[in-house]
Amino acid sequence: MPENFSSLRVEAVDMMRQKGINPTRQRIEIAQAIFVKPQHVSADQVLSLVNKRHHSVSKATVYNTLGLFARKGLVREVIVDPSKVFYDTTTSPHHHFYNIDTGELMDVEIDSLLLAELPVLPEGTVAEAVDVVIKIRNLPAVN
Repeated sequence: MPENFSSLRVEAVDMMRQKGINPTRQRIEIAQAIFVKPQHVSADQVLSLVNKRHHSVSKATVYNTLGLFARKGLVREVIVDPSKVFYDTTTSPHHHFYNIDTGELMDVEIDSLLLAELPVLPEGTVAEAVDVVIKIRNLPAVN
């Protein structure tokens, strides 16, 4: 996405239309907040980003829009634990480090993690994706 705000708006509308999403004012505001750069954001962070610009968008609208964007492939949903979900604007295949101490989610290039093979899949299924989240902690400070 470009850094220019008006071209960001045009691209956001185009992206949504290409995916069959009706570009409402709230959806455009949310798209402009998250697609300004590659990032991992929670729904609460998106709510804060959007409302910081003096636009009133409800929490329900943010959650519903992010869910729609995930279903349509505009963002990836990364669940790091049952109570913490990130929305990743980079949709190409890659994995993640999740720092439990800081709450930061970081990209891991797909080629830097070697998986020899997948387990045998249940009959009648096919693998759609492999998403790996490696949970890390900071080392304790040495005095």
